[in-house]
Amino acid sequence: MGHLSAGKSVLAEGEIAFTPKDFSRIAAIMREDAGISLPVSKTTLVYSRLSKRIRVLGLRSFEEYCSLVADPKAAERRQLLTALTTNVTRFFREPHHFDHLKTKVLPPLLEAVRKGASVRLWSAACSSGQEPYSIGLTLLSLMPDVANYDVRILATDIDPSMVRQGREGIYDAATLEPVPADMRRWFVRAGSRRESELRVGDELQRLVVFQELNLVGKWPMKRRFQAIFCRNVVIYFDDDTQAKLWERLTPILEPGGTLYVGHSERINGPAAARLSPDGITTYRLPANEGE
Repeated sequence: MGHLSAGKSVLAEGEIAFTPKDFSRIAAIMREDAGISLPVSKTTLVYSRLSKRIRVLGLRSFEEYCSLVADPKAAERRQLLTALTTNVTRFFREPHHFDHLKTKVLPPLLEAVRKGASVRLWSAACSSGQEPYSIGLTLLSLMPDVANYDVRILATDIDPSMVRQGREGIYDAATLEPVPADMRRWFVRAGSRRESELRVGDELQRLVVFQELNLVGKWPMKRRFQAIFCRNVVIYFDDDTQAKLWERLTPILEPGGTLYVGHSERINGPAAARLSPDGITTYRLPANEGE
């Protein structure tokens, strides 16, 4: 795209007018609605993703588009958020977390479950579902009848299209490559025209509840979680927003609960004094917290 100067864009043929003011307005919406910080270095990315929406809508410039999404209730504002949200995921991404979950966190929890206890786990930025289903597969590998007990995984994401994909639970067989062979029995043929598509089986699907949720908005949850996966999300937030999110997550962890974060993320702010490292990008709330 043309280079953004202080007040105007230099357009090549076929390009859509995009000024620094337009970028600032879009960046402000992303920060206000999702807590996402968009540095100027993301100008090309913003142009690339939103110019498609502008052409679909038959608009002539980013200025017109900014006017369209200025109203917080505008339907297109959701499309803006979806277009600029990065959804990179895969099954068993950062496998050390699932090893930790399987060997350290789940065994005592599942022992208690058989005696009538409940377990709640949260995938706080679930994208298209591979993360929560990986958690579910880990549960099933330890306790194949776990779906018959009071064990559930909450899977949330800001992008409704990702939530919808997660609920459908249909994936191309190639995406299951990271799934251990002994866990693939919890997938079935999707019954679609594409023979390569598989669907999560009933036992796995029953474990996961998908909901749309904005991490910088209001949270409806009323109970605590024994483990929370909040990975590769805060890298898009500024330091202050990161600290506020960690501070909000800590009180909804059960004492002794575990928080998993992304490989390039670290806990900052007040939560850092309450959470102790318990492995690679893994943190634990002390068991006596709140006493």
